[in-house]
Amino acid sequence: MPAEIPAAQVLGVSALNRLARETLETGIPLLWVGGEVSNLTRASSGHIYFTLKDAQAQVRCAMWRNRAQLLAFRPENGMKVEARALVTLYEARGDYQLNVEALRPAGIGNLFEAFNRLKDKLSAEGLFDPERRRPLPRFPRGIGIVTSPAAAALRDVIATLQRRCPQLPLVLYPAPVQGADAPARLLESLQQAGRRAGSDGIDLILLVRGGGSIEDLWAFNDEALARAIRACPVPVVSGVGHETDFTIADFAADLRAATPTGAAELASAGYHAARSECQTLEMRLTRTLQRRLETLGQQLDRCALRLVHPRERLRRAAETVNGLRKGLQRAMRTQLERSAHRQAQFAVRLQNRRPDPAHSKQQVDQLGDRLRRAARGRLDAHSHGIAALAAHLQHLAPEAVLARGYSITRDAAGNILRSATTAGIGDTIHVQLAEGELSGKITGKR
Repeated sequence: MPAEIPAAQVLGVSALNRLARETLETGIPLLWVGGEVSNLTRASSGHIYFTLKDAQAQVRCAMWRNRAQLLAFRPENGMKVEARALVTLYEARGDYQLNVEALRPAGIGNLFEAFNRLKDKLSAEGLFDPERRRPLPRFPRGIGIVTSPAAAALRDVIATLQRRCPQLPLVLYPAPVQGADAPARLLESLQQAGRRAGSDGIDLILLVRGGGSIEDLWAFNDEALARAIRACPVPVVSGVGHETDFTIADFAADLRAATPTGAAELASAGYHAARSECQTLEMRLTRTLQRRLETLGQQLDRCALRLVHPRERLRRAAETVNGLRKGLQRAMRTQLERSAHRQAQFAVRLQNRRPDPAHSKQQVDQLGDRLRRAARGRLDAHSHGIAALAAHLQHLAPEAVLARGYSITRDAAGNILRSATTAGIGDTIHVQLAEGELSGKITGKR
């Protein structure tokens, strides 16, 4: 508990808010609070801010990023939830609020507790370790689908695969995805798919189901199903629910898709990418062949232009030689003219740069006079400064002070007396004057 504050002490607002926060945090334990979500805001930092209210009251809530990213659902305005929170106070504004540690939909807290316990148990065993996940085959021979034949998820998966890679064989391993017997039937179908993978020609399994509440998806939170997924001889892709739905099967699978359609897209990603790559290669090959044909056509045209009669070629060569001879003559004349011009310029510059001893001697004499005057001035300044310092030092000498009528009084031990309280009646004293000293005894003081 915070320390007691004397009644007469005046607190600042910051100290008061701090005391109130400490009182709330230490006086009220971590507890579950239920209500309706409103004014929900998701900050860019990842924190979630909302108001929790009921019919009579409301309270501000904050859920920090490290807690919010662990949520198994996406909270929305109007949703009934239960928050495990610490009662506190935001000191800067003096607002009473809840710091939310965990959040679950209202009415299904027991299911969430069971979900989290199983998740923690299997995670501690290393069942969800990323190192244990297998890469998906880029070009699967066939795909097995574990789901209900009547499920909309099956139609979405088939439609997606038919659109992206219609040649890919599909094998359905039917099982109910909801109900009391759903976990056992899903487990049986998944194990059957693993056993028959070689004979059925599949090397990838999709475990899919459409969205729903946590009760609807509970069959995919079965421990035996999670272990069977990890023990399956071929990779398993889970596509259960919507983007915000998470099940134990999602954590155990080799890859999780946000939706059944997303699972089908991940399974056919290699074929879909290969189709795009083939189209790109086709376009590159077409452009390369076209450029090659154009280059060869240009080379052929150049070869045709080079087919000239020998007499014409000799005439053209003679004209070229005459042109080169005239050009060489012009270049030689230009070079000679430039050389002569540069020689004249150098001669003028050399004439201008010829040294003048008389002028230089005059400059040296002037500089010598300036140096002698500067040295003489510097010596005079230093001499005046030294004389002033000597006069000031003489003025401060103890003998000069004594000469002005002052004296120095010492006790018998030779210590200078500065106060009448340091000597007693009858003590011997010595007085130093400007000329000589006096000795005597104290007969009175004031």
